[in-house]
Amino acid sequence: MSKWNLVIDVALCENCHNCTLAVKDEHIGNAFPGYAAQQPKHGHDWIKIERRVRGEGSMVDAAYRPTMCNHCDNAPCIRAAPDAIKKRADGIVIIDPEKARGRREIVDSCPYGAISWNEELQLPQAWIFDAHLLDQGWREPRCAQVCPTGAIQALKVSDEEMSRVARDTGLEVLKPELGTRPRVYYRNLYRFNKCFVGGSVTATVKSVVECIEGAAVILTRQGSEVGRSVTDMFGDFKFDKLELNEGPYVINVSHGEFGRATVPVSRIENQYLDNIQLTNFAP
Repeated sequence: MSKWNLVIDVALCENCHNCTLAVKDEHIGNAFPGYAAQQPKHGHDWIKIERRVRGEGSMVDAAYRPTMCNHCDNAPCIRAAPDAIKKRADGIVIIDPEKARGRREIVDSCPYGAISWNEELQLPQAWIFDAHLLDQGWREPRCAQVCPTGAIQALKVSDEEMSRVARDTGLEVLKPELGTRPRVYYRNLYRFNKCFVGGSVTATVKSVVECIEGAAVILTRQGSEVGRSVTDMFGDFKFDKLELNEGPYVINVSHGEFGRATVPVSRIENQYLDNIQLTNFAP
């Protein structure tokens, strides 16, 4: 059977908040019996966008990650309140707006912090994947419809097909160690959970310090090569998708005309190594 999944590309999200606003537009002032009560005007972001800034100096990377109810197949909220929360055959999790009333423990059951508490209605609430619209024949939820960069895509496919897509395109889920089996997948999640080391390579040319393009850069750890790169026209290089605080590393830079340099890196923590100066080969 086909089930709904959401795929979010972190590299394409530009923090426009169209997805957040679409949810508010749909639910503030509107109740959908059997699906969701009204969303409060203030204090609730059923889709929220988290930001992470990596790096320093002239090498800074800002990434944005929309987060929401993951509609988990092994949902902790359902285990906490099986009489008030249901898993639909199409994969969508719905918190019953009547049966869940007064059940604040449901908020605490979500390890992703995706369930909000409506104080006025005494009701736990979360993003319903626009199930009320999909049941009317919509082909995608509004968050995907309004995303101008295509960062959010909805897929209704079999579990087998979704597993294949995730494997072939390198999709990840949040907190996989929990075993909740989320139906929200992420592409390029490394910009949130991995680190990089980069730098700028220079050399003195006719008494002037110049950026060196085309220098070979090799990153090693314990004598084994981790990656290699070539400096761009600004003399910059970057090694990404590294684990936080791993090390020590060694960066070896070489250029046939301008020489070489070796830089030790004690541990990785989104570092920018400014002005790695090459030394000419000398007899």
